Amino acid sequence: MTIFRHELRRGRAAFLIWTASIAGLLVLCVCLYPEMKSEMGAVGDMFASMGSFTAAFGMDRLNMGTLTGFYAVECGNILGLGGAFFAALTGVSALAKEERDRTAEFLLTHPVSRTRVAAEKLAAALVQITAMDLVILALSALAMGLIGEDIPWREVLLLHGAYYLLQLELVCVCFGLSAFLVRGGAGTGMGLAAMLYFLNLAANMSERAKFLKYLTPFAYCEGADVAAGGRLDAGLVMLGMLAACAGAAAAFIRYHTKDIH
Repeated sequence: MTIFRHELRRGRAAFLIWTASIAGLLVLCVCLYPEMKSEMGAVGDMFASMGSFTAAFGMDRLNMGTLTGFYAVECGNILGLGGAFFAALTGVSALAKEERDRTAEFLLTHPVSRTRVAAEKLAAALVQITAMDLVILALSALAMGLIGEDIPWREVLLLHGAYYLLQLELVCVCFGLSAFLVRGGAGTGMGLAAMLYFLNLAANMSERAKFLKYLTPFAYCEGADVAAGGRLDAGLVMLGMLAACAGAAAAFIRYHTKDIH
């Protein structure tokens, strides 16, 4: 497990920065809720009349005056985008950074197989994603308790669970891309996460673009669907997990035969 531990140490700074940033913004949003609570009804009415813009973010299906609705929209977007970017960056740099930093020759001369190298790197990425989500969930729940609100545990856990699945899908897909890249590919990972986010917005805004929901993991993380329906779309989650498995499998197959520069 030497490679696994090394990867955790190597990514410690990025993990701490991203976790602190996302958790800090979520806690700030939750702490602002009591001040905005009385005004959210008027804000919700205003957004309800904005047509496609309202539909894009699911605000036409949520009551922004409740903690559940407020958290699903405001905090959900922070967690969704922030978590997606971190997952994409973690996955896309996992294998490619060995060539970028010119450490591949040192690593691969040790008596470890490439399969083991890829497996331990993927395990380290998954542990970082899991740890980040647990810390964020704990701090968010603590903030809700501190402001004196009853915590809607079912909706909060479902929402965080949905975004955790999104991050798992992205980290595995980007891990697969990492095996095909020579450089770090940070731009590739960030671009992919951003593109998938905007594909979901487009799917929400137009009936003709509904098919895009089958291409983006953000489709099963809709705060409005999770909070109002109290469940995740099993079909979309299944597609997402199949994409994750395909990405991970592609990484192992490609890295096993790749010519390292």
